[in-house]
Amino acid sequence: MKTKAVVLYCLTGVIVLFAGHEYSSAKPKDDKAVANIGVVDVRRVFRDCKRNAKYGADALAEQARLDAELEKLSKEIDSQKAGLKALKPGSSDYLAQIKELLQKQAKLEANRQFNNQQRALKDQRWTEGIYVEILKIISALAEQKRLDLVLQKDVAEFPTESPDELMMTLSTHKLLYSGGCLDITDEVMAQLDAQK
Repeated sequence: MKTKAVVLYCLTGVIVLFAGHEYSSAKPKDDKAVANIGVVDVRRVFRDCKRNAKYGADALAEQARLDAELEKLSKEIDSQKAGLKALKPGSSDYLAQIKELLQKQAKLEANRQFNNQQRALKDQRWTEGIYVEILKIISALAEQKRLDLVLQKDVAEFPTESPDELMMTLSTHKLLYSGGCLDITDEVMAQLDAQK
């Protein structure tokens, strides 16, 4: 009798499991998992944020100051070249003037190269710092708005300047459509500009 009861219970269990499996398989396939997705146009944030505009203005002012120093040195070189004509070639004064002229020319070229490298490095560090801040803001906004994913949204601009720029645009422009996604670009820019 116990054996029949155990077999009956097992058979009932298998039927219930099978019926449950059939019910779960018969559910309509229309239930899509919907992710909350946000998009950010980081290029526009860089281009339009007030902090970047201020940095650009400050960098231009610094560059104008450095260019003025180089121009002053260049004019000194030009006047020394003109002064050479008054000296007798081969004299000790002439040779001393040539030596000083060559040193100033070397200094001018070295300062030009240094200024260019310094400006490029400053711009790189600034851009890296701003990008890190943008990523932190995006992360906080994504949590606040319960976004599962935030994608970079670039707007491709055509026509391009060159074939190389066209190829760069085609290879880096990955998000082709973002209808229905939450665009948080303006909020990211507002929070970035609000920071000191």
